[in-house]
Amino acid sequence: MTLFYFVAFLSIFFALMTIFTKNPVHSVLYLVITFFTFTVHYILLNAQFLAVVNFIVYMGAIMVLFLFVLMLLNLNKETEPMRSHVVKFMGAIAGMCLLITFLGAFRVLETDTGLVVADPEIGLVKNLGKVLFKDFLLPFEISSILLLTAMVGAVLLAKKETRVKQNG
Repeated sequence: MTLFYFVAFLSIFFALMTIFTKNPVHSVLYLVITFFTFTVHYILLNAQFLAVVNFIVYMGAIMVLFLFVLMLLNLNKETEPMRSHVVKFMGAIAGMCLLITFLGAFRVLETDTGLVVADPEIGLVKNLGKVLFKDFLLPFEISSILLLTAMVGAVLLAKKETRVKQNG
């Protein structure tokens, strides 16, 4: 139970740091750490699929965004600010969170948090697919139609802008 509260505190702390940091690069890094703490929460709740999707999609996409920000800012040695002890401390906390996640994933760290559901199969992809295509088939299909419509609309808007640029 203390692990849950520690990770919850870190989630709230890094989310607030994301909002209140003035440097956009640091803000993106704090957002990545916040997403990582969400991944730890998903593992504690026995939702392996959500943990993997959060880790790959959100953290991966944010890291790509971080690379684009770095390329757009064109930082070099003269403009790079000196790293303070606070940034090093945040890095140490993030490293400890990563270590705790790995230990929990490999079942080295056994905790009786009371948060894990009695059925260990509940967070698996097979069961999620059964529920998704059995109980929630209509909302799933409606959302796919909405996404398809948005993609077609985006393509049409992009083509219209290129026609205007060519004629103008």
